[in-house]
Amino acid sequence: MLSFYTFILFFLSLSGLLHAKSSDGDSVLVVVEEAHKKDFTIFFDGLKEQGYDLTFRAPKDEKPVVVEHDVPAFSHIILFASESKNFAKDITPQSLVELLSGGTNLLIALSQKQTPLASLASEFSLILPPPGTPLVSFFPEREDPPSVIPIAAPASSLILSPGIAPVWFSGVAHALGNNPLLVPILNAPPESFAADSEGGADVLVDATEKGGEGLWAGSQLSVATGFQAVGGGRVTWVGGVDMFSDKFAKKEISKGVKSGNVEFGRDVAAWTFQESLVLRIDSTTHHLVNSTTPLEQYTTNDNIVYTAEISRFNPQTSTWQPYSGITDMQLEFTMLDPHIRTALPAVPGSPGKYSVTFRAPDRHGVFKFVINHKRKGWTHLHSSTTVAVVPPRHDGYPRFLSAAWPYYAGAISTSVGFFLFSAAWLAGESRESKKGKGGKAQ
Repeated sequence: MLSFYTFILFFLSLSGLLHAKSSDGDSVLVVVEEAHKKDFTIFFDGLKEQGYDLTFRAPKDEKPVVVEHDVPAFSHIILFASESKNFAKDITPQSLVELLSGGTNLLIALSQKQTPLASLASEFSLILPPPGTPLVSFFPEREDPPSVIPIAAPASSLILSPGIAPVWFSGVAHALGNNPLLVPILNAPPESFAADSEGGADVLVDATEKGGEGLWAGSQLSVATGFQAVGGGRVTWVGGVDMFSDKFAKKEISKGVKSGNVEFGRDVAAWTFQESLVLRIDSTTHHLVNSTTPLEQYTTNDNIVYTAEISRFNPQTSTWQPYSGITDMQLEFTMLDPHIRTALPAVPGSPGKYSVTFRAPDRHGVFKFVINHKRKGWTHLHSSTTVAVVPPRHDGYPRFLSAAWPYYAGAISTSVGFFLFSAAWLAGESRESKKGKGGKAQ
């Protein structure tokens, strides 16, 4: 009997390793046309194998609802209806922004046409080229149309798996604004540009004249971009839904070399659904040196120890594990402006523990311990703890200060001089009064 239970536990643990799950929930709403759902079988089946619960809905359908009783009904939403110009009333740019602010993650595919999703993209500092100008490239030479482009993944990407094969792309590229929350995932090839692929030899001239925006070209354009919201929600914009299609998943880059579209779709979904690069602050503490009790207020010039516990989500086991890999985290001790900004390093031998000791400034007031760690691709870490810094009590000062001996000597000499002067003056007056009395007696 014991061996049977052992086998069951081993099987459950093995199934946990095979079914990676999100740190934010496993329910997914897929908005896609019923006729095109079969075009993404490989991508959807991969999500189901990882443990996600997929619910499909047409763009104009009103059920299942996205928000029920003011609570999001799904943890993640996939919008593969890039060609649709009309959606149900609960899928609007405003509602999608509210969902993202509430923590719902979005995976959105763009279209060459002007759709509501195109206007939503501009709210995230994505600059789209004029309608009808897909990304094209004539290099390398191939039998495919110029709008079907193989793109090599960057070797230094945090989101995409290392060594991933080039991926096939067909769709619209976009330029990136100055928003620091944008996370580039896959850039366009340097020799590509956005233009009408059927323009022939005059395509370059047409591209420079359309919209007055100049030539949309080169690796400054992006075909897949992430956005990490301050509240923790993630959204990924992909320039073409075909990147997730079975056609591109099975299409070879060259003879015998499979494309990386399957791995690309899995990696993008993993980041968007908060499987990868997810951190959290488990706890923070502060106390005096040689003490372990947190205080509500500290005295100026106290030596304070601040400690933070940080963990990272492991999708293979669906657990949070201590993480000590952050090397550039900082702590601010601030009152309106930071009075102290210092590194918050990891503690050797203590996984997930970061600690620093510093001296409180010689200024009293209400201060905050602030962690505000933002790095592209990673979850934003923010923590704020308020404490008071007060002057020493009346009995908290040292009685004598070596630096004040000149003032002590001055005060003592003044007091001694005053005493001697008073004694001499009183003694002189006493003698004069005695002489006066002796003269009258005679």
